[in-house]
Amino acid sequence: MIGFLRGRLIAKHPPTLLMDVHGVGYELEAPMSTFYELPAVGAELQLFTHLVVREDAHVLYGFGTEAERRLFRGLLKVSGVGPKIALGILSGISVEAFLRCVEAQEVDTLVRIPGVGRKTAERLLIEMRDRVRALTPVGEFAPVTGGNGAQAEAFGALVALGYKPAEVTRLLRSTQGAATTEEIIRRALQAAVKAPGSSAT
Repeated sequence: MIGFLRGRLIAKHPPTLLMDVHGVGYELEAPMSTFYELPAVGAELQLFTHLVVREDAHVLYGFGTEAERRLFRGLLKVSGVGPKIALGILSGISVEAFLRCVEAQEVDTLVRIPGVGRKTAERLLIEMRDRVRALTPVGEFAPVTGGNGAQAEAFGALVALGYKPAEVTRLLRSTQGAATTEEIIRRALQAAVKAPGSSAT
């Protein structure tokens, strides 16, 4: 089983992207939540992966965070939900928002996601209810850009402090030039203070 890939982004055409990993080109399908955070073509990145074996093909799926992959795998266990619907759900709602929907049994929110009808939404709420605790993110997010260990460590630390992954990704863009984890975190926190309405949750 392929757990993750680290390499260079060659092309991105939603929902498909191409990565060069030591001279081997890997085609992956990814949810829009991952595409939104992809670096520019040519940049280095790391993605968590899940391989689906079908009679006619082996399809590799890529995710920017472990939480996304965990939810994807959980969704595949729901009767009637395949990879296409699972990708649609991840593209239409964040992991945190989905888990809140399950906890609150908000069927109307799920129905608004393209490709999810009322029966599928109701089945999701029933079958995912007991899995919510295991799927709840615990701060082990890894940045899609994954350029170096210091950035990854800073990302995890900022998420642990309560900042949302998307906000952390934005804050890290203001830390270019910082070499150590501590310096990256310091600059990111400075940027958070300066940004209006930015705060840990």
